[in-house]
Amino acid sequence: CSTPCVAEGAKYAWNHGDVSPDINITWLGMVGPGVNQTGVDSTTWSDHTDIRPTILVLVGLKDDYTLAGRVLFEDLADSALPSAVVNARQIITQLAQVFKEINAPVGQLGLKTLQVSTKAIESNDAGDTTYTNLENQLTSITTQRDSLASQMITLLEQAEFANQAVNTQQAQQLIDQGNALLQQVNNMARRA
Repeated sequence: CSTPCVAEGAKYAWNHGDVSPDINITWLGMVGPGVNQTGVDSTTWSDHTDIRPTILVLVGLKDDYTLAGRVLFEDLADSALPSAVVNARQIITQLAQVFKEINAPVGQLGLKTLQVSTKAIESNDAGDTTYTNLENQLTSITTQRDSLASQMITLLEQAEFANQAVNTQQAQQLIDQGNALLQQVNNMARRA
């Protein structure tokens, strides 16, 4: 472009940890062997934690620790993926998408729990009962989310990096549990 394409306002501190499209919406360009040549993909939701596992799969490497993100299967050719992923592409993609919705800070669960927590903080009833009640519920949801996300990422990594066949029944159960947790949080946000 002929003029600056990026503008910073003097009154805005570009800090992470905010919920703002200026910070939360970014793009990733991928090209090369194993990457589908489909142009702009505006349907796959991801965040920065998904870049590393995607690159690792493309170059045939793996880490020795649990990753925070998942491989972006939607944008990769079958030839770049382990056969365990290719053979279960549909179910494992659904699992990965639900994983992001419950685990990403600006996924559905993160945004809804932020909404509930804000209502809790704004409450002003005697003895802070609303605040205490909502925050206790959020603590329970966080515990459930952590356990579920851990199981999901384990199953994903086993397929992505160890080429272990996906147990479709287990994957579907995790997807169903993730969707139930999202529904629980959505209901909580509506009531708050």
